[in-house]
Amino acid sequence: MSDTSDVPRVRSDSTSSMTSQSTSARLMLRQRLAQLLTCLEDLSSDDEANEEVSRTLDEAFHLCGRYTNRESFRLHMVTWNVSTAEPPADVRSLLQLDSQPATDLYVIGLQEVNATPVRYISDLIAEDSWSHLFMDTLAPMGYIKVTSVRMQGLLLILFAKQVHLPFIRDIQSTYTRTGLFGYWGNKGGVSVRFSFYGHMLCFLNCHLAAHMNYALQRMDEFEYILDTQDFDMYNTPNVLDHKVVFWFGDLNFRIADHGMHFLRSSINNGRFNLLWDRDQLTMMKKKEPILQEFEEGPLRFKPTYKFDRFSETYDTRAPKTWFGFTGKKRKPAWTDRILWRIKPKAIETEDENSSTTSSVDDDEYPVKVMQEMYTCDVSYGVSDHKPVIGTFNLEMRKKVETPLVTLTVEEHWSADENATFTYTILENFESSTWDWIGLYKIGFKSASDYSTFAWVKDDEVAAIGEVVTVQIKNELPLLAGDYVLGYYSTNMQTLIAFSPTFQILESKRAVMEGLVPENINGHEK
Repeated sequence: MSDTSDVPRVRSDSTSSMTSQSTSARLMLRQRLAQLLTCLEDLSSDDEANEEVSRTLDEAFHLCGRYTNRESFRLHMVTWNVSTAEPPADVRSLLQLDSQPATDLYVIGLQEVNATPVRYISDLIAEDSWSHLFMDTLAPMGYIKVTSVRMQGLLLILFAKQVHLPFIRDIQSTYTRTGLFGYWGNKGGVSVRFSFYGHMLCFLNCHLAAHMNYALQRMDEFEYILDTQDFDMYNTPNVLDHKVVFWFGDLNFRIADHGMHFLRSSINNGRFNLLWDRDQLTMMKKKEPILQEFEEGPLRFKPTYKFDRFSETYDTRAPKTWFGFTGKKRKPAWTDRILWRIKPKAIETEDENSSTTSSVDDDEYPVKVMQEMYTCDVSYGVSDHKPVIGTFNLEMRKKVETPLVTLTVEEHWSADENATFTYTILENFESSTWDWIGLYKIGFKSASDYSTFAWVKDDEVAAIGEVVTVQIKNELPLLAGDYVLGYYSTNMQTLIAFSPTFQILESKRAVMEGLVPENINGHEK
């Protein structure tokens, strides 16, 4: 059973973490309307008064528009050190697939995925077993794997509803090794950044140095990862340049000073608050400026390390001697964490020409982050860590609402006839003659999970607004089903457009080839 408790929602936004922006907006709006009433009382034929009325109305309507048309998107995050184990049979409760409203984005970060040389090479050729399980679970619910990045045992996967894929752009990933002085990837960080409806998001999954006495080394590794990870994006070249950053993983911070008896007694009695002030990450936040920019929900769930496998019992290993060293039980700790950071509002500065620069973008398009749940699921026992779940609402006003391409399919398709469709490029992007359009059966897992495909216009890149007709020459599916077409951009490395859902009818060849039973006078032969 998931170890859940009523956790107060934690909210932050891109203009203030303490003040509700909607409240301040209403206050400003009242002030503008009060000015308008004053102007109306003094209204005359004077041009100056008319200009004041017009200006006040413009400001009032601008404020109304700024804080309306905001939408909320649900983000579900998981971090789990899987200790080289094979995945469990079912992860539905971990993903909370029955939650309402439905999740829009899934971000899953794993540590210590089995990375023996033979296994790692095989995983590079085909998806690893954990990715397969998550795709098999999420695909029937309409979620598509957008991208993933792996560095030895570190794995980060992004899933999204199909409807959002055309607005997930500028996807890039990178990784940083910190093991063996930066030469080995058993420790370090992997990250994925992308634009979501025009807002820049970055997810950083880390596995930092272990053991009680290495808190300062963990901080050094985190700062090294932030310093060395960069992206080929002019406006967000570094992790902290993004509007929202989620930092999560097996951060390996421990609970200092307390003895084993006090720790276990506090945990068994549900008095987690007695341990908060000695949590190393909490203590480090008080003196490390970079950590003070990150927020985290209250730790109102059991420490997630270290458990006996397939149990809810903390480490019960008997002390043993090995080459003169005595083994000991590991103290419970909140090693697995999820934090987030809203990019601070830029401070106004004056340049040589005495002009003022500020973060206008944040004023016009703020992002609010509200944490709905922060907990662990103790029911999973394949690892000595328990998975941690964080769910968030991302409230934002869309900066991008138009897809780059439209795809149109006329009527039904059948393998017995030629299949044609059209596409039109609506906006300029890095299109290529290597782009292709795939045929996907509803419930597909990723961009590579197509039934067949066709190249786009092969002699030159299509012009904006040009209607291009394409014929699929490869064989279509013989059996009936619901499908969509998806436009894959080679340069952007993602699906950027989908057609409406359409039906492929059962082919006459399906009966001839014995794929379906022949029906004679209402009876199957």
